[in-house]
Amino acid sequence: MTVGLEIHVELATRTKMFCNSKNDSNEKRPNVNICPVCMGYPGTLPVINQDAVGKVLRLGVALDGEIADYTEFDRKNYFYPDIPKGYQISQYKNPLVSGGELMGVKLTRIHLEEDTAKSIHPSTMLGASNVEYSLLDFNRAGVPLMELVTEPVIKTATEASNFARELQLLLKYLDVSGANMEKGEMRVEANISLAPRSLGGVGVGKLGTKVEVKNLNSFKVVEKAIKFEMERQIEMLEKGEEVVQETRGWDENKEITFSQRLKESAHDYRYFPDPDLPRLFIKAIPEFDERKLRTSLPELPWQKRERYKRDFRLKEGDIEIYVRQPEWGRLIESVAEILKDAELVQLASNYVTSDLKTLVPARSLAEVVKMISAGEISSRGAKDILKIIQEKGGEPRAIANDKNLIQESDREVLEKIAKEVLKENPEAPISFLVGQAIKKSGGRANPVVLQEILKGRKGGNGNNGEA
Repeated sequence: MTVGLEIHVELATRTKMFCNSKNDSNEKRPNVNICPVCMGYPGTLPVINQDAVGKVLRLGVALDGEIADYTEFDRKNYFYPDIPKGYQISQYKNPLVSGGELMGVKLTRIHLEEDTAKSIHPSTMLGASNVEYSLLDFNRAGVPLMELVTEPVIKTATEASNFARELQLLLKYLDVSGANMEKGEMRVEANISLAPRSLGGVGVGKLGTKVEVKNLNSFKVVEKAIKFEMERQIEMLEKGEEVVQETRGWDENKEITFSQRLKESAHDYRYFPDPDLPRLFIKAIPEFDERKLRTSLPELPWQKRERYKRDFRLKEGDIEIYVRQPEWGRLIESVAEILKDAELVQLASNYVTSDLKTLVPARSLAEVVKMISAGEISSRGAKDILKIIQEKGGEPRAIANDKNLIQESDREVLEKIAKEVLKENPEAPISFLVGQAIKKSGGRANPVVLQEILKGRKGGNGNNGEA
């Protein structure tokens, strides 16, 4: 199996791609963010959204793609009710970005186009088979839409969904898009083909017939659709049937793909340069200088992973939490700034990932970690303090004093307690003696210091007391 992905992403711009109508994916009222330009009225003229072009170029630089010197917009001609002009303004031979790579997957291109309107089929939703009609909401028509196309090099469904996840994360880091799949801000299409293998099990270097599965709206669905399509094609080929190049949809309820239409080729769309839009010479536009674009990039996800691993030596699972959930990343960064010690940051991370359900002040978490490290509180005590901070707030030391959680570490006091429990239980194992000593101290004795004292005393008697 070979998979290539086409991923469409609505850009987070203030206005649409070629007009000043509002770009708002949260708008629920139909047909309010529209104007004569995005509705395709005769005589209207489009104007290129500079912010949209800049966002695509920043993404291209982050992915080490080649920024175009010359680019233009083309008309992609086809009729469908959600295309008010009878054509879509897109890019064909001269995309904004060529090449690049993400997660080891080579990219073909990244180009910019306008989104279509949204089709709604109430008759289907209501089950009213006797009434057939559709509704169109043009709020989405003309929204800046980026299309990223990978090379056909992906080999598994898991690799495909992981790629899409990493792209979504990068889009958010760059503030290119919210990339919310539930809102349709990011849509994945998978091109899947199967090729025969030689007897030795080595691919013959030829791709099979490509089948496109459109509008996959979650990472789980991406995996399911690719796996289903692989199995469907295998079954056909083993029966001696021919796989047809076509576009298929995904049935969420039946979890199967279904045929929608035969796949068009590029010549079917009769591309030609849009005569109403100027050609762009990117290097002549100061705002799009590649050095300026590169210096504007934030720390990228893979760079952050490497830094957390290098500087804090955190576990991979913890790192992924901080990379994918920036608010938690900011918390651990602030704690690290206070503690300035990798081992203490690791300890803090353990509590973040296992005990915190809501964010707490960085100074509070750092103070709890310092108290544990100094032996002032136990791990159990730390958990109790953090729970109280999450529910009610408060200062860690004040909570520890109020709840009697400060451990007794004075060796002179603990020596007396150890002497008593040894006298009462001369043959008992160390673990039992530690428990008894903690009881005698009212739960305040430091178990680490106690264990050390008791081992010394039993060892001094020539008997380790272990069962």
